[in-house]
Amino acid sequence: MANWNDPQPRSGFGASPSLGGRVADRAGYDAGLRKYMLSIYNYMASGVLLTGVVALLFARSGMAASIMMNGGLLSWVIILSPLAIVMAMSFGAMKFSTATLQAMFWGFATLMGLSMSTIFLVYTGQSIATTFFATAAAFAGLSLVGYTTKKDLSGMGSFLIMGVIGILVAMVVNIFLQSTILQLAVSVLGVLIFAGLTAYDTQRLKQQYYQLRGSDFMGKAIVLGALSLYLDFINMFQFLLALTGSRD
Repeated sequence: MANWNDPQPRSGFGASPSLGGRVADRAGYDAGLRKYMLSIYNYMASGVLLTGVVALLFARSGMAASIMMNGGLLSWVIILSPLAIVMAMSFGAMKFSTATLQAMFWGFATLMGLSMSTIFLVYTGQSIATTFFATAAAFAGLSLVGYTTKKDLSGMGSFLIMGVIGILVAMVVNIFLQSTILQLAVSVLGVLIFAGLTAYDTQRLKQQYYQLRGSDFMGKAIVLGALSLYLDFINMFQFLLALTGSRD
């Protein structure tokens, strides 16, 4: 691919054929990048919508109250199944076909809806809606920052991942401590960490396009990219809801 920072010399009047080729190549690159990112956002938004619809219907059916709130075996299967699918998609991406990864993504979004149905039993509908739209606005802004910034955000990636691990450990510890202060701290840190991951993942996916353009892995990369942004959005929403949501 041409080096955009090292233009070829001009000759004669106007641009040389090599420059015209570079401009055309750049236009094609930009169009391909926009199509690639739009496909990721479409998958991600569709997954979030599916999760929300499933969660609402499951809660209104009464099954969420009878299954998820009793802490039985089935509830744990529903809660842990999305994690199993994420692990399988992440570590088995090279083995699975694009169609299989797509089916796994939709299955994951559906199971997440079942798992998240309890928010409709705990929080008011108004606070859920308000938090959702606040998260959507924040996500859009942060993703735009990640897409347009010239600053390299890769350095904070490892730090943010360590933060996620720290939050998970704190959440497990708080199951036994039941500390309100610790829960508040986890919620605040969770919002900040996944806000940072939204910008970081957006830039990472944008840079990934240059490496994958024209490869057979592109279709899989779109699904995996949508999964990354989906997780950023859903986690930021959940932590923000725990922080600001009004309970029934």
